[in-house]
Amino acid sequence: MKLLARNLSRSTTEQEIRVLFSAHGSVTECNLVLDQETGKSKGFAFVEMPNEAEAKAALSALHETRVASNRIRVKYAQK
Repeated sequence: MKLLARNLSRSTTEQEIRVLFSAHGSVTECNLVLDQETGKSKGFAFVEMPNEAEAKAALSALHETRVASNRIRVKYAQK
């Protein structure tokens, strides 16, 4: 199941996102979206979790929580 994490701090790393979601289950893929020109974070990432129950647990646990002073939003990614 693919999740979208939005409103991330520009300083949040892909590894930090992976650790955050891994606390709720296995993460097969984590892609922090970067600006092509600057190489800096655009403030959102896609996280792939193969187990649907773990993905739902991560979504409900992490949505609207504070990470690096930003209140992140987690939702199901559009296919």
